Amino acid sequence: MFDIKWIREFPEEFDRGLIRRGLAPLSGRVLGAERERRAVLTEAQEIQTRRNRLAKEIGAAKGRGEDVTALLDEVASGKAAQTGAEDRARRLSDELEGRDGLLMTIPNLPAPDVPDGPDENANVELRRVGTPRAFDFQPKEHDAIGSGLGLMDFDRAARLSGARFVVLKGALARMERALASFMLDLHTSEFGYTEVNPPALVRDEALFGTGQLPKFAADLFRTTDDYWLIPTAEVPLTNLAAGEILDEAVLPLRYAAMTWCFRSEAGSAGKDTRGMIRQHQFTKVEMVSLTHPDHSGAEHERMTGCAEEVLKRLGLPYRVIVLCTGDMGFSSRKTYDIEVWLPGQGRYREISSCSTCGDFQARRMKARFRPAGEKGTRFVHTLNGSGLAVGRALVAVLENYQRADGSVEVPAALRPYMGGLEVVGHV
Repeated sequence: MFDIKWIREFPEEFDRGLIRRGLAPLSGRVLGAERERRAVLTEAQEIQTRRNRLAKEIGAAKGRGEDVTALLDEVASGKAAQTGAEDRARRLSDELEGRDGLLMTIPNLPAPDVPDGPDENANVELRRVGTPRAFDFQPKEHDAIGSGLGLMDFDRAARLSGARFVVLKGALARMERALASFMLDLHTSEFGYTEVNPPALVRDEALFGTGQLPKFAADLFRTTDDYWLIPTAEVPLTNLAAGEILDEAVLPLRYAAMTWCFRSEAGSAGKDTRGMIRQHQFTKVEMVSLTHPDHSGAEHERMTGCAEEVLKRLGLPYRVIVLCTGDMGFSSRKTYDIEVWLPGQGRYREISSCSTCGDFQARRMKARFRPAGEKGTRFVHTLNGSGLAVGRALVAVLENYQRADGSVEVPAALRPYMGGLEVVGHV
């Protein structure tokens, strides 16, 4: 969501940001709609002023015993004209700023230091951490490992629910739970995040607030009574501040949650149809920060570092990339993706995405704070990041810690959560 006053003052900057996003300039259309709305509102106000003046004239005319029929007719026609103008103004406001309005469908503008480019091929690698393991055998992909252990079942999941689901059993079910617990303990005990257990069903307003609606309804699952299944805990966590005016002293607010997430994967037909990489239901630990605008850049780096630390302690090689303008999410101003090395696939795959959204989401959800000693308010800045995608972390552990006999070593960091188990073997 954008401030129309800012667009009016900086139309060229607004259009440059959209062009960097691969979109056509829209300042002319936005400001044209705003001028029309203001003109109609002015018309309604002028009619009201005229009706007020006529009301005084009618009173005076009656006092003089004069016929006021013509004046009454003019008042009546003015009322109808005013109602029509006000209705047009409301329609124009909805078309501009309503839930399905123009401003709600425009993505956030990229930060100045985001690289330009049309797609993922223009993303820029910033660093690599850890050295991929040299295997003395041909490493397998995670689905072959899990199925070989008898602990990962895609066929039965398909009979239950269809494609893009999995049944985990025994030690692998416990390992997924262990990974989530390990991540939450790390983020809450060392990094200052407050653990939250939020609803997994939300109303329209929550998804409008974080930017999934109105444009991306096809990517979501909706119930028959108009709830939505969350695609990420970013939605409920960020919306904890919706409609609030916070004291500056409480910032930053940092939340972490482990939830199931649900995505239709409408735009990924044919992609990652095997295994656990892209599923309709998955577990994720999410981090969300609400911060002072002056500190959001530093908070973005901090959040990314928190996600990286999970991989460091699990001993998993990874790289960090900054997404280009054509590969960023709708609400993001700047995004770092963390990609973990998967030896079975022989490539890095995304396991975390950490984004700073500026005040884009805060404007949509009306999340503000009052600076100390000031009467006015400002919008907070919001950030979100995976810390991490738990299912993909399980994939990475299986592939990086696999052994030639098909068993899997349990990373040292997870053993306290696995009852001391050191190796997952065939059941």
